[in-house]
Amino acid sequence: MKIKLECHEANHICDKNQYKEATFWEKVKLNIHLIYCRACRKYTARNTKLTKAYRNPKVQTADKNALKERLQQELSK
Repeated sequence: MKIKLECHEANHICDKNQYKEATFWEKVKLNIHLIYCRACRKYTARNTKLTKAYRNPKVQTADKNALKERLQQELSK
């Protein structure tokens, strides 16, 4: 079993972990990799923020028609 990961493998496991598809050993290897790789720590942090923002029920998407009306109002000024 290979413990050391390359960055692209760590990023793939990070993505799998986001969707709760990573196995226990993949998570262990990812955490070991994150100890010494700053770039992958940043990737994981951004990925975590994105997941939290996506799952936040307070985040609302704008209605397309409302956006069109607002754009028309701004253009008519």
